[in-house]
Amino acid sequence: MQQREPSASESYFWPSVWAIGLHVLVFAMLFVSFAMTPELPPSKPIVQATLYQLKSKSQATTQTNQKIAGEAKKTASRQTEVEQLEQKKVEQEAIKAAEQKKADAAQKAEEAREAAEAKKAEAAEAKKTAEAKKAEEAKKAAEKQQADIAKKKAEEEAKKQAEEEAKKQAAEEAKKKAAEEAKKKAAEDAKKKTAAEDAKKKAAEEAKKKAAADAQKKKAQEAARKAAEDKKAQALAELLSDTTERQQALADEQGDQVAGDFDDLIRLRAAEGWARPPSARKGMTVTLQVNMLPDGTITGVTVIRSSGDGPFDSSAVAAVKNIGRLTEMQGMKPSDFNRYRSFKMTFTPEDLAL
Repeated sequence: MQQREPSASESYFWPSVWAIGLHVLVFAMLFVSFAMTPELPPSKPIVQATLYQLKSKSQATTQTNQKIAGEAKKTASRQTEVEQLEQKKVEQEAIKAAEQKKADAAQKAEEAREAAEAKKAEAAEAKKTAEAKKAEEAKKAAEKQQADIAKKKAEEEAKKQAEEEAKKQAAEEAKKKAAEEAKKKAAEDAKKKTAAEDAKKKAAEEAKKKAAADAQKKKAQEAARKAAEDKKAQALAELLSDTTERQQALADEQGDQVAGDFDDLIRLRAAEGWARPPSARKGMTVTLQVNMLPDGTITGVTVIRSSGDGPFDSSAVAAVKNIGRLTEMQGMKPSDFNRYRSFKMTFTPEDLAL
């Protein structure tokens, strides 16, 4: 915090107090000195003592004694006067020293005041210079700020104009692009419409074709099933009406026929659940080991001779596993079923591509 400059009255206050205090002290010392000075007895010359010893009664002697006493008294008075003069001289010298000290203090105070005034003037001048410098800097800052504002305004105007130009150009380009997009979209819509119609037509044809194939397939399966049942019934009738040897021969023949039918059935069911891999090619062959329960449930399928193509082998295994259960196996004799407990089957892409 900036300290306050002392005023002229404050600068002279303490020197004046010290000077007054010094004068009071000097006068007090003089007063005490006068009060404590003892009265000096009049000096008695030796002659007077001698005169007392003589104890002369003559008039001449008396006059002489009186004269001597008067001289001694005068001498004592002169001595006292000298001492008083010396005391007064000392006092005057003390007063003079006090006045000199006062004058010196006043001079120092005046010099201090002048120094303070000079310092104050220097501070005022420095303050004035600083204020002038500050004002100049503020003026320059204001001019710079005005210049910056003008520059910024010009830049903003230029930027605004550039943005408007860019906006106008972008609008024209967008309009042009929108027209091109609309034209392109119309062409694509027309193309899509044609493609959709073609796809719809193709899908209808495919559906019709698939329906016919499914119907034919179902018809063939039904025919195969009916033929197998007819063969079973015929074999059973023949077995019931013939001799034991004939019955055995017919049973063996019928078992072989039934076995062939079930082989075809397993292949047919595997083909239905087969997903052809992209790597499948004609001429590939994979041999599988198939395990089955008497109720027709397939319990295991393993590759015992690979085709050399892993995806095709896996697809053949998955196709057989997807059969799950052949309910047609439940009516077979145990002797006929024994060959299906664990049997080998060979598949090729031609077998499965149904």
